[in-house]
Amino acid sequence: MGAGVDTGREKDGPAGAARPGTGSGPSGPAPVPEADPVAVGEWRGVPRELLRMRRLILALTLVPIAVAGGAVAGWLVGPPFAAVALLPLLLLLWIRHILARNWRSWKYAERDDDLLISRGVLWRRLTVVPYGRMQLVEVTSGPLERRYGLAGVQLHTAAATSDARIPGLAPDEAARLRDRLTELGEARSAGL
Repeated sequence: MGAGVDTGREKDGPAGAARPGTGSGPSGPAPVPEADPVAVGEWRGVPRELLRMRRLILALTLVPIAVAGGAVAGWLVGPPFAAVALLPLLLLLWIRHILARNWRSWKYAERDDDLLISRGVLWRRLTVVPYGRMQLVEVTSGPLERRYGLAGVQLHTAAATSDARIPGLAPDEAARLRDRLTELGEARSAGL
């Protein structure tokens, strides 16, 4: 870290109040992850398997709707109206693109005193979770996530509104992150 860099963090505020800055003061906007010079670790994204899993869920939802809609419209009104099936398919193509942008937006970085989680395309959200405020770190993996080799990390803090999650991590990375966050949480909370 360079000399004279102001982190702009409140050490005694609630978990949601701590935020990195670039010297712009407490009223300045939160920087986007790529412009954050105070991050100690590098920003890490989530694996591409999360995108593949979400696209599968999308296809399993919209393709049957398109087929059923086209069949019903063609049967009730006539074959030319079976083209109504194109609407869900066009929606599927658009949402596939949105899912890719959303997948690229999920990033996290480990710093000395806190964990940063960034997400969002239109409305970007940067969550800062101080290690000393963490009470519980869970690793969860549903059947479809296990099929794709994924697990999610859920962080619980004292404030119910400041809980954070990182979806779609590799199980080894999720376990490593859980162990590291638990260790750092215990070390930081011992000093309180």
